[in-house]
Amino acid sequence: MNLKKIHHIAVICSNYQVSKDFYVRVLGLTPIREVYREDRDSYKLDLEVNGQYQIELFSFPTPPARVNDPEAAGLRHLAFEIENIDEAVQQLKDMQVKVEDIRIDPWTQKKFTFFSDPDGLPIELYEC
Repeated sequence: MNLKKIHHIAVICSNYQVSKDFYVRVLGLTPIREVYREDRDSYKLDLEVNGQYQIELFSFPTPPARVNDPEAAGLRHLAFEIENIDEAVQQLKDMQVKVEDIRIDPWTQKKFTFFSDPDGLPIELYEC
């Protein structure tokens, strides 16, 4: 096996329109394609992140609630590399997104912070 990179990350949302607005308008991701899968009563929106990676946003009629404890087993959070965390945090706050205080990684001395998507998925911004 020769893994090259992460191809995509799939996120299931409870309210498609709210999550679509969050990922496109608030985070600024670019829609690549949107399809309605009639057999699943489900939307799928492919999103571009800076021309490199892809997030797939899914809707389903009645998805089970997500375990939001960040220490629960499974995917812990989604992290984005960013150049200016102070500017990004201010932009999020201007859009009424609750953002944790900026912290410093004790090993790298880099700034980072967390906020959540509309379903409580933890999202990290990490300044590089």
